[in-house]
Amino acid sequence: MRMSEGVEWALHSCLNLTWLPPDQAVPTAKLAEFYELPAAYLNKQLQALARAGIVSSTPGPRGGFRLARSPESITLLDVVVAIEGADEAFRCEQLLKRGPGADPAVDYRQACLVSRAMRRADLAWRRELAEQTLADLKAEVERHYPATPSNTANRFAALRA
Repeated sequence: MRMSEGVEWALHSCLNLTWLPPDQAVPTAKLAEFYELPAAYLNKQLQALARAGIVSSTPGPRGGFRLARSPESITLLDVVVAIEGADEAFRCEQLLKRGPGADPAVDYRQACLVSRAMRRADLAWRRELAEQTLADLKAEVERHYPATPSNTANRFAALRA
């Protein structure tokens, strides 16, 4: 399974927002500048996150994006679905309906062992992402890279200057 780079950008942007004061809105341009990303494309990802209720947007000269919910209530699956959509990774086209001995009345999405195996894998992947929150990821980053919170806040402060 391959996800778009927008998922990576969205996850890193959300993670960076966890290290800033909750009332601090960060403009798209500053979030994009942090990793030297194209602001217009990052803005599309941020808008998708806003539609999903993961971030909120404040208009105006002091506007920007901030987390709309606590990091404990945002799962990695929430972010992936906001960017990629909720469709299953495997799309069963019911190929067996065209094979020898096919029965048009059978729903091969349920009967096909290939489809069932792929659906189980998709569910396992989704469960794993649903079990990890932004707060879990934040804690892991801080455990491995303790300077990240202050480095992030300092970098955003420098970008705002």
